Parts: sequence; structure tokens; C-alpha cells
Amino acid sequence: MPSTGTTRARTALTALALTAALTGIAAAATPAAQTTYGRYVALGDSYASAAGVPDQIDTACARSSRNYPSLVTAALAPTARADVTCGGATTADMTSTQSGSGGPQFNALNADTDLVTLTIGGNDIGFADIIVRCATLGLFSPYGAPCKSSYTSAGADQLSAKIDATATKIAATLDGIRQRSPRATILVTGYPAILPDNGTNCFSTVSIAKGDAPWLRDTEKHLNAVIAAQAAGHGARYVDTYTPSIGHDACKPSGTRWLEPLFATGAAAFHPNAAGEQSMATAALAVAG
Repeated sequence: MPSTGTTRARTALTALALTAALTGIAAAATPAAQTTYGRYVALGDSYASAAGVPDQIDTACARSSRNYPSLVTAALAPTARADVTCGGATTADMTSTQSGSGGPQFNALNADTDLVTLTIGGNDIGFADIIVRCATLGLFSPYGAPCKSSYTSAGADQLSAKIDATATKIAATLDGIRQRSPRATILVTGYPAILPDNGTNCFSTVSIAKGDAPWLRDTEKHLNAVIAAQAAGHGARYVDTYTPSIGHDACKPSGTRWLEPLFATGAAAFHPNAAGEQSMATAALAVAG
């Protein structure tokens, strides 16, 4: 049963809940550009907007001047560029106005757009709620799998079902991009490793129970696999941001981690920091051609 660590963890949880609610949900050098693009549009959620990464240039959308779309822009030097990424975005916000945003993200697309990046899906399955629930339940059963049990209590994995249901939403999003920008190269990113890929946890840093850590890892991999499959089936290119981030998860020390833990210093909690955004940009540029 947790003792002194529990008090600290409960205090940490309060900060976590606030961060998750507010956000919604330099590594290797960038490769030389191979292709010239005229008009680039960046779409997506807080992993694309770089929530909490200095400097925040649009606080309503938690958008940073050092998000991966900015780094892609710097490397490719397109003639025109529109970054409408926004923290908390779901697939629905592609065609509807998200609170704090300038309108539907698809409004930035047109027939001249020839490069689009997209990071979406995490908020469709309830990223913030998952983190808060798992961190809370972990406080009371640090060596069990209380979060997994809560999501599978009815006999089926609710998160797995949500991910599968999100597939059609991602497919519709990709089709919507293609309809508006028929000649665009579409790059769809997955999500980088939040927890250790080997399935371990770091309870003193993040109150995720020992048995929940491998299940959450597998849940994230399931989401990435669904995103990759939809990209392949709808004329887009998948950008693997998970594999390069192995060993740089939120459990690692400052200077090594690319995603921030609960007590974040360079980004919102459980989001990519500046090095994480650089790694996402590097992966995207490698696929852009």
C-alpha cells in the first residue's frame, strides 16, 4: 500500500488532470529536402501543435513556434504555408469549428496545396481521460492492472473498440483532404512512445500501475497500426514516429526523453518536448521525399 509516495502522487495527479484538460490532448539533424513544395498545410492535434513547447505563439490552440510543422517548413521552404494545428483537436474538428480555433482545419486546404501533414486520432479515443483514469487508479493498486481492468470489466476492451471505431473517421479525414487538395502528398504521423517500449513503468515519475504499462503500450501501438493502415488504404504516406522514439519516453531523464512526464519542464505533460518535435519533423521529412 503506498505511503509517503501516495501523497506526492495524488498532488501530481491534480497537476496531471489540469494539464490534460488544458491541452485536450534537437535530435538528429533534418535531412536535405528532396522535393520542392509550393503550398504546405499542417493539420492535427496537440502533438502537432507542440503544446507547452516554448515559444507558444497561439495559446488558444497551444501552438509553438518550434512544432514539427515549423521545422518541416524550415527544411522544405514551401512558397506558402498554413499551420492550423490545435490542441484537443479530433477528426470532427477538420470540418467543424473547434473552440479557440479559427474555424474548421480543412478551411486551410485548397487545390494548390501540394503537401499536407496530419496528426490525429488520440483525442478521438479520449487521450486525456485515459491518462487521468490510469494515473488515478494506479495510486490505489501500483502493482496491479487497475486501469486495464476498468476498461475491460464488461468483457471486452473498450479502448480497443474505440480505436477500431476511429479507423473510419481517419479514413473520412484522408478522403476529405484528397477531395480538397487532389494533388497533395499527404503525410500521416503516428504517435511517439509515451511509456517504455519494454513494458516497464516508472511509478515514482508517473503513477501508472505495473500491470497497466504494457497494456497501455500495446494500446498505443494498436492506434498507430490503425492510422498506418488507413494511410495505406487512402493514398497517404505513414510517418512512423514511434520507432525512433524508443528509449526516449516520458520515464527517461531530462536530456534523454522526448516526451515530458507529469512534472513537465519543456512541454505539456505526456507531450513531445522540443527534441520530440524535432524527431517528428525528421521522420516526416524522410517520408516527404
